[in-house]
Amino acid sequence: MKNTLLLLTCCLGVWACTRTADPISDPTPPTNPTPAVQTKTLLTGYEIIWGMDFLPNGDLIFGEKRGRIYRRSGEVVTELTGLPTDINSSGQGGLLDIRVHPNYAANGWIYASYAASAAGTTNTQLNLVRFKITENRLTELQTLFRAAPTNQWKGHYGSRIEFDKSGFLYLSIGEGGPSSYGGATSPNKNAQNVQTEWGKVHRMTDAGAVPTDNPILPGNTAPTTVFSYGHRNPQGLIVNPTTGDMWESEHSAKGGDELNILKKGANYGWPLVSYGINYDGTTISASPTMAGVENPIYTWTPSVGPCGLAFITSDAFKTWKGNLLVGGLALNYLSRLELDGNKVVRENKLLEGNRIRNVKQAPDGSIYVSVENPGRVLQLTLQ
Repeated sequence: MKNTLLLLTCCLGVWACTRTADPISDPTPPTNPTPAVQTKTLLTGYEIIWGMDFLPNGDLIFGEKRGRIYRRSGEVVTELTGLPTDINSSGQGGLLDIRVHPNYAANGWIYASYAASAAGTTNTQLNLVRFKITENRLTELQTLFRAAPTNQWKGHYGSRIEFDKSGFLYLSIGEGGPSSYGGATSPNKNAQNVQTEWGKVHRMTDAGAVPTDNPILPGNTAPTTVFSYGHRNPQGLIVNPTTGDMWESEHSAKGGDELNILKKGANYGWPLVSYGINYDGTTISASPTMAGVENPIYTWTPSVGPCGLAFITSDAFKTWKGNLLVGGLALNYLSRLELDGNKVVRENKLLEGNRIRNVKQAPDGSIYVSVENPGRVLQLTLQ
């Protein structure tokens, strides 16, 4: 009996070492005391505002999940026409992310991802398009990428669009498929199948081509757009302005939401391993780690529902400069993570009681936060 208890204690100790610390319960005082935050409502009365980004002149481009897109210039909001006609907003679909090209001043391109209806099936796919704006109309619309129309339950699309420092475009896509269930017997292993687009982070040129230095994944003979795989529902994507690394956040099942630093060709484990459990209480994996699978740098249990990421680079936020902001859909707050290099040392909660869909740092250095129920955009500054 004594040996059994000793073995159990050792096993629990090993499990504890694999998990990230819970900074909320850390008794030490925060290194960045909370300044007074000023909140201003810029927009309200909309449906879910999923994607938003800024033009070089400070205008805000934002979209509603139901399939509408707008431009806010000063205090004037104008709806733009010309969106694709195949947007499917059922379930978790609709008009998703919006991203302005980093060299917009020279080329005028804006990118958007959306869930799309497909002819001859009730399934949906995920499309990436780019366009220009001419007199409040979308023009020169081009489809750059399509994920196959195999999403049966119209959930877990991802998706976020981001550019790295070399100008390559990254697109995150959720697992799609017939269902979402973790474990070795999961009926949906899209995320582990490198032959499908779902459950991946894709890397491509700004015109949608495959970069020659993309990884050649097991079973393939040439590079594809797939940069990393094993992702469940990645709704956060941001380039680290200091290191140039691509950071990603994703929803797990019940507990175990992840913050990852993406590596070329790496497997992030879903649905084979997770720090969470299935919604019905069943175990996903005996251990949250596995040989050949990248471990997250941080996890949330219970699930925060991470959606949208933003590094604070503005001097106006004083001691918060260098922190990472994470939107929270499930626990209803904006998470501010203090970092020591690539390690999260503490989490702080802002805007508690609000369902946060997206967060962006604006050209003026303030923080824009997309909040639901109703859809609105808040501007955060420090007093």
